[in-house]
Amino acid sequence: MSSDDGDLQVNQAEQEDKTMLINQVLELQHTLEDLSARVDGVKEENLKLKSENQVLGQYIENLMSASSVFQTTDTKSKRK
Repeated sequence: MSSDDGDLQVNQAEQEDKTMLINQVLELQHTLEDLSARVDGVKEENLKLKSENQVLGQYIENLMSASSVFQTTDTKSKRK
């Protein structure tokens, strides 16, 4: 085995390592893109739910203020 054969094998091994690392980096980039898309989706859903909660809260407040059951009572007049 000559030194050229050894150098060729080392170069091939290095090239295989580089290819493997490049593939891992690409896979991690795709995973990061997927996670970023999920985070953006969750943020949008969160904003939508917050808005719905505000609408429901206002609706409940309006119902409570319209109902005599939830009107504030004068506690001073009931005390002795």
